Amino acid sequence: MTDEENNQIEAEEEFSEETFEGPQEMTEREFTAPRELTVEEGAVLRMAEGVVVDAGDIDVEIAEDETMIINMGPQHPSTHGVLRLMMELKGETVLRTKPVIGYLHTGMEKTGEGLSYIQGSTNVTRMDYLSPLHNELVFSLATEALLGVEIPERATWIRMLMAELNRISSHLMWMATNGMDLGSTSMMIFGFRDREMILSFFEKVTGLRMNHNYIRPGGVAADLPDGWEDDVLAIAQTIPRRLDEYNDMLTGQPIFRERTEGVGIITQEQALALSATGPLLRSSGVAWDLRKHMPYLAYDQVDFDVVVGSVGDTFDRYAVRLAELRESVRIVTQILDKMPSGPYRVLDKKVTPPPRKRIDESMEALIHHFKLFTEGIKVPPGEVYVGIESPRGELGCYMVSDGSSKPYRMHIRGPSFVNLQSLPVMMHGGLVADAVAIISSVDPVMGEVDR
Repeated sequence: MTDEENNQIEAEEEFSEETFEGPQEMTEREFTAPRELTVEEGAVLRMAEGVVVDAGDIDVEIAEDETMIINMGPQHPSTHGVLRLMMELKGETVLRTKPVIGYLHTGMEKTGEGLSYIQGSTNVTRMDYLSPLHNELVFSLATEALLGVEIPERATWIRMLMAELNRISSHLMWMATNGMDLGSTSMMIFGFRDREMILSFFEKVTGLRMNHNYIRPGGVAADLPDGWEDDVLAIAQTIPRRLDEYNDMLTGQPIFRERTEGVGIITQEQALALSATGPLLRSSGVAWDLRKHMPYLAYDQVDFDVVVGSVGDTFDRYAVRLAELRESVRIVTQILDKMPSGPYRVLDKKVTPPPRKRIDESMEALIHHFKLFTEGIKVPPGEVYVGIESPRGELGCYMVSDGSSKPYRMHIRGPSFVNLQSLPVMMHGGLVADAVAIISSVDPVMGEVDR
């Protein structure tokens, strides 16, 4: 062997050590334990506590011909963020898939433990950046549960209005990117066009198009602006017409149907065993929606249906989201009629700052504002878990207070993170070309996965 060949081998070994991801890395089949193979291929998803299974007794399909392991991402345009997939292929068929995450890790949970409860919303709003208002909502609900405060009725309905509009904008974004992933550039353009209406309304209400810091512990940052009813009514009247266009453009399109029907099937049992939630779970036929089954805010005072699929394939996940857009518009229309008057935040000086106008007029108001934003809110000791229905599934916040103005511990249950573990099950036995469609149908946001 020449010196040049030796140098090449040494360089490859050094490079592989630098890029090795430890336990997340997929190993060759011959070096992989049978138990790991069964889990990756979906043979064993959940076992009762105390049950011991000899993995060697379980039949696992072994490729007859030589297989290869390839990377998809983390720079691949269709992974919806910095997600890396390692796939073992036999020809074009996917035998195993392993998601590798952590490239975007921002430490938001640990950062949240160093920020006061007042500052917390600015931190969590950046996790799922396509539905920032849901992040703010779950954090605020958890904080209010520890405080034991009840927010005014108008604040509750404003929060619900903004959350549903955010659900619509998130699903429109998914329609756009999913269309692009499957080759429909028109859907990409239409989705962004219609989402723009909602982002413009958000900018009018909160001052920002994304990462709003609008929903805060105790209520919302400001009341709805004058003329908000006309803006929301225009959205509620326009979106259903646009959904009809999407339906005509995609639902019956032969190429779209062939790319989605029977692709990436997940059964009810598999979805439940993997703790999947949101459209991913409902597409398999499980009618579970926290807004309906564990109501929060005022969802028990509005009428809407929980949309479910029947097969659990990529087409069902598309159809569920398309129908959920109509249901959200239905909820928004009811909120327009039922929006109460009154204060938009708690009138408790220990929780909310004085009105901006009062700060210019009163030294006491200025001191109150200064102390609240420097010392923060003192939250009684305790722990709480609050879950809400985000566009991607159950978004939960577990929070522990030690009596200070900062959370002692904070953990977010991100639906994108949990739903991502369904990819190996849905991709097993499919084609490489189907991987793009399946990843898109999960709708992962990596800012929430690697928070």
